[in-house]
Amino acid sequence: MTSDPTPLIPVLETRRGRTLPLPPRLERLYGSLRIAAAAARPWVYSNFVSTLDGVVSLHSRGHLGGADISGSSSEDRMVMGLLRAIADIVIVGAGTLAADPEHVWTAGAIFPALEQDYRHLSVALGQRAPPLNVVVSGSGAVDLRLPVFSSGRVPALVLTSTAGARRLRRQRKPDSVEIRALPARGGTLSPNAILEAVCRVRAGKRILVEGGPRLLADFYAERLLDEQFLTLAPQLAGRDSGDCRPGLVMGRHFAPRQPLWGKLIDARRADGQLFLRYAFAAASRGARSRGRKRSRP
Repeated sequence: MTSDPTPLIPVLETRRGRTLPLPPRLERLYGSLRIAAAAARPWVYSNFVSTLDGVVSLHSRGHLGGADISGSSSEDRMVMGLLRAIADIVIVGAGTLAADPEHVWTAGAIFPALEQDYRHLSVALGQRAPPLNVVVSGSGAVDLRLPVFSSGRVPALVLTSTAGARRLRRQRKPDSVEIRALPARGGTLSPNAILEAVCRVRAGKRILVEGGPRLLADFYAERLLDEQFLTLAPQLAGRDSGDCRPGLVMGRHFAPRQPLWGKLIDARRADGQLFLRYAFAAASRGARSRGRKRSRP
């Protein structure tokens, strides 16, 4: 893989939605990016990288993140940054935070060389602040000293259970962090409740879910994902019995009783990788269709 991204070559391009005003450098690298037209509810999308055999994490010490899956692909990181740059809100689970504890979920953090281009795009979309970084943890077992909470680079929201909130409040809470307790079942928070809580803190039009696989599976189970961006890396990782290497979604069965079928609406390629985009029939109920009240700016 090269250190500088090469332009993606379109194989199939969506004609849905409106074209975003990408700065020249990003347009040269990615091409045309269209997103869903304005609607009463947020557009919820996810982004992952996977091996050919469906592994999204090697699940071993020092090899938990996506870099091992993509081969530290600059093209994949460029796309990750682009999808963060258009997001008002980025949602991750506690496992994703644990896999990369020093990270902050901004476009510039994943691809610093394009930070100015990402910022120009965000400003053109009317975004006045970095995306709200939301960490979902039913147990509340997260360290508020980590950069996503303590650096002040992003506003941060921790969604947890009542017991988790009590646990978190034993720590010193940075001013840029808000903690909210939600009803939990077996330590798991409902994605519908997550979206409702998030939209009360920030009225986001575009919400990016970066996982992990269990959180993503819960969003799919409640039919709350509109689109899935998936980078397919040209490697085979393999699995052994009991090694727990996760796939794109974990902890839920859909097929054969309730299979979830997506529609391929966009495909690009670069340096042996495929950049795929699938549309899913998302729900129009619950938090997706309720009010957009904000409890703070």
